[in-house]
Amino acid sequence: MLVGLSLVKLFWAIGLVITPCSALPAESHCLRPRATGFLSSFIASESPIALQGILNNLGPSGSLAPGAAPGILVASPSTTNPNYFYTWTRDSALTFKLLVDTFIAGNSALQTDIQNYILAQGKLQTVSNPSGSLSTGGLAEPKFYVNETAFTGAWGRPQRDGPALRATALIAYARWLISNGHTCTVDAVLWPIISNDLTYVMENWNQTGFDLWEEIDGSSFFTTAVQHRALVEGAAMATQIGQTCPGCVSQAPQILCLLQSFWNGQYITANINVNDGRSGKDANTLLGSIHTFDPAAACDASTFQPCSDKVLANHKVFTDSFRSIYTVNSGVREGTAVAIGRYPEDTYQGGNPWYINTAAAAELLYDALYQWNKLGSLSVTSISLAFFQDFMPSITTGSYASSSSTYSTLTAAVRAYADEYMSLIETYTPSGGALAEQYSRSNGAPLSAIDLTWSYASFLTAIARRGGTVPASWGGSGGNTIASSCSGSVANGPYATATVTTFPTGSSASCPVASSVAVTFNVIEPTNVGETLYLSGSISQLGSWNTAQAVVLSPQHYGGSNTVWFGVVVLPAGTSLQYKYFKTESTGSVVFENGSNRAYTVPTGSTGVANENDSWQK
Repeated sequence: MLVGLSLVKLFWAIGLVITPCSALPAESHCLRPRATGFLSSFIASESPIALQGILNNLGPSGSLAPGAAPGILVASPSTTNPNYFYTWTRDSALTFKLLVDTFIAGNSALQTDIQNYILAQGKLQTVSNPSGSLSTGGLAEPKFYVNETAFTGAWGRPQRDGPALRATALIAYARWLISNGHTCTVDAVLWPIISNDLTYVMENWNQTGFDLWEEIDGSSFFTTAVQHRALVEGAAMATQIGQTCPGCVSQAPQILCLLQSFWNGQYITANINVNDGRSGKDANTLLGSIHTFDPAAACDASTFQPCSDKVLANHKVFTDSFRSIYTVNSGVREGTAVAIGRYPEDTYQGGNPWYINTAAAAELLYDALYQWNKLGSLSVTSISLAFFQDFMPSITTGSYASSSSTYSTLTAAVRAYADEYMSLIETYTPSGGALAEQYSRSNGAPLSAIDLTWSYASFLTAIARRGGTVPASWGGSGGNTIASSCSGSVANGPYATATVTTFPTGSSASCPVASSVAVTFNVIEPTNVGETLYLSGSISQLGSWNTAQAVVLSPQHYGGSNTVWFGVVVLPAGTSLQYKYFKTESTGSVVFENGSNRAYTVPTGSTGVANENDSWQK
């Protein structure tokens, strides 16, 4: 029995609509049931449509993606008002994270598409663009033409969430490869791409950039949250395959320290370090929480887990902000689902509800339910009290075990509330199942870009969470240590072009063999201000002993006794060479390390990356 629920909410919970459209004025919030009117029926019919909608937008064979290269995902086939016929790093990464999870869950037909995506991303990393090149900021370029060339028009750039999200998507597939005996494929094909993205994050996390809506140049909650996640799981992945990512380890606590700044005492402010004139109530915050959801984590407020009190309080404040501004939400009381847009002040394309954000409101609640069920209890704090009072006005702060009637009542009510959001998507989805970007604030008609890839992906992730299917843990429980003091310092890391551009074929195929190897030379040497270290050697790539053509190194932890200087050089596999380090002092003088020349042979195995770790010869 759903104690405390209204009959209307109970009907919503099972997908029934009790007020026929014919009984309401044309401008009213009219629910138009599809098929039987049961939410479960809609989910069953819409799920294959949504997956096919994604594949239709995927090159090279997607029916709505003519000219798209293999693995390139088009945001939408819409080419005018708006023109979304591009590939966005963010949208593609979020969607392929879904596809990787779907593949791992048993849809083996997706593997070729996933591998094509990975290879395409390795190529896009090398495409110079208005944001820069591989090592000078180009990884934050938001979008490209579908033929894998640079878009050079004016745009909101850089967008710093893309590298983090791409790393997360690739790490998910890498874990599956490792668990199935293909670690060398991760070494050779995936890790060089992942490593580049992790380096970008550790070097640039403290810089402002455009938010996921491409409008605000500041510090974004969504971007900061996914950057923290990427470094936490990136450090774990490096350890798992015998690589290193010291910058991941050092910078993740600092990013988490910054993340705390977005909580203003009542809700999560979407963007800081910018004066945008907005309230800060933004779907950015819901999306940040669901894309850093860790099913193995507790209700941790520091990582803004969905079941945490701050996230639940934010869910209420944010969703309530739409109750009075859309005609389709007219008269809908608090604690009942409403159509959700990007932010209340939005005017883009008329400022309407988005399918993405309506689904996100549901998904966050399904995530919270999963976490409560796993923990066997839920907690009501002074921060989250107002959220729970929408479902049980008499509720008081405290912890409620899963065996209690209060727990049963609240979780049933929250699930019904989440289902209401999915029922709104049902209501405003055309009979053919196509999902646009937006639906009208006045009458719910689909608007803006058609067949939006991200809309389909958001629907699929929401129903997966509704059904109890969750992604693998990213280590949130072990990555929730906040730095004792916030610092804006960053760490440097290596960049290298991914040199292996094919995957092995067949379940027992050997790993791909790299013809060239990205070798990271690391040397420990404390240095003083004004000093720089270089790598010189016997081959042309190291300057042929000409100090003017030597490889300049970068400091990893500058100024301490454990200062590590590093540089990445791509060398032909099997090459034998001699090398030595030298430094230039503030006076301009050149000082070589002592001792004999060092000898090194580039490995000829199956990996496209290698590390050489040295200490300065005294």
